[in-house]
Amino acid sequence: MKALAAAIGLVCLSPLLLAATAAVAAAGSAGRSTTCTTGPGTDAAAVAKAVEAILGTNGATSQDVRVEGLELPAEQIPHAKTIVATGISLHVPERGQVVALATAIQESRLRNLDYGDRDSLGLFQQRPSQGWGTPEQIRDPVYASTKFYNALLKVPGWESLTITQAAQKVQLSGYPGAYAQWEPLARALQQAIVKVLPGAGSGGTPTPGTQPPAAGGCTGGGGFGPIPEGTVPEGYEIPKEVPAKVQTAIRWSMGQLGTMYQWGGTCLASHGPDPMGRCDCSSLTQQSYNAAGITLTRTTYTQVNEGSSVPVSGIKPGDLLFTRPGPNGPEHVAMAIGSAKGTALAIEAPRTGRPVRIVTQASLGDIIAVRRMVPAP
Repeated sequence: MKALAAAIGLVCLSPLLLAATAAVAAAGSAGRSTTCTTGPGTDAAAVAKAVEAILGTNGATSQDVRVEGLELPAEQIPHAKTIVATGISLHVPERGQVVALATAIQESRLRNLDYGDRDSLGLFQQRPSQGWGTPEQIRDPVYASTKFYNALLKVPGWESLTITQAAQKVQLSGYPGAYAQWEPLARALQQAIVKVLPGAGSGGTPTPGTQPPAAGGCTGGGGFGPIPEGTVPEGYEIPKEVPAKVQTAIRWSMGQLGTMYQWGGTCLASHGPDPMGRCDCSSLTQQSYNAAGITLTRTTYTQVNEGSSVPVSGIKPGDLLFTRPGPNGPEHVAMAIGSAKGTALAIEAPRTGRPVRIVTQASLGDIIAVRRMVPAP
């Protein structure tokens, strides 16, 4: 891990040099170069513009974007977004997200590497031999970010340490001062990315779900026992008596079963390699109804005002079920999908570390609002 980190972090890399990174790391001695010992000057406005260009809707490519310190922005900025979104989902404060970004910039230049010093891999150059996980797990950006944050949060008083001291407590690098150079860029990235995440324009970012998992990773299933996560309970069928658009929305949502939750994920490619293509609770409902030709807004705070209000006693398949009251409104949403063996069911993207799953409506806790998107026939 550390020889690669030095090779990448202590030499100011140009796009031409990036292609030779693996060779530099293998050479070992090149990691001690002192050609450039500080990171690039950071233009926060340029970073914000690059983030908006890559993560926004104007379809920019790496050829369209130029910002010092981000030689491959189309690859690097989405990884930075995953790191920030994962931090938010774990309730890691802004400073912790900056620590994680600075670490990943130093260790991998925000690239999900399949090589490194000894057996180091991924964004943070974590080593399977050191207990960070399997190679496959480490190369999952959400898993890698989660492992980093979990380690950081265990450091006593990490909040009062400098960015580089906090990073070093986790990474134990042979070049402990190397992280400091990336603090300005990491901070600019964090501040720009949170502005494009869901909820940024609605008075605040929705708090990620914190509902604890049921015992054994399953949810109680009434007449059919526990429901293994990501599976369809025995006897369930999409109700045929509901409107066709509701059937389409339910069918589409069930196509995401078993895919891992990602706070801030778009739910546009939940089976793909990009974590930000996975679903969170409100993007699952949004895209399910989008498949049925019905447009919903992006967050629970706004979805709770869409469609028509329905009493909890009158829930039908397709209704959106809102739970977990917060200061800005409900912070979780699931969709009723009908029942099996007399037990009312819902589908949800629950929280970080859990997949899209079918649960009993009773297991959702107190339902504080119900909204119907398609009038009942």
